Amino acid sequence: MEVVCPHCNSINRVPPERTGDAPVCGRCAEPLLPGVPLELDATRFERQVDRSELPVLVDFWAKWCGPCRAMAPQFEQAARRLQGRVVLGKVDTDLEIELSQSLRIRSIPTLMLFRGGKEVARVSGAMSAADLERWVDQALTKAA
Repeated sequence: MEVVCPHCNSINRVPPERTGDAPVCGRCAEPLLPGVPLELDATRFERQVDRSELPVLVDFWAKWCGPCRAMAPQFEQAARRLQGRVVLGKVDTDLEIELSQSLRIRSIPTLMLFRGGKEVARVSGAMSAADLERWVDQALTKAA
């Protein structure tokens, strides 16, 4: 399966059975699936969503948003729990206005789940790590 390096944006091939084995990038030797949310600008967002064969969960947030800040540690915990199964990323809606508008982000936090370059689920509001994991699992099962 193809996995986008979160450090140098190169495309790497990883056997699906090896995603849990801490694979590293063939180009920069950094971890491909670090288990932490990736900071995504419009270019990195597009590359991750379009090229990663792993599902990509994106949190659209802003620094001034209280619920966004409250959910941040839960999102980080979910990144560790979903490591190797889902790529988690964050988009600051204040910095990526055009991207947020093009995706019709109306409230924050908004979570969008992508698979194969397509949106498969969306939800607004803060969630716990356990609820995030459950929501992702249900959305991926439904989208299959």
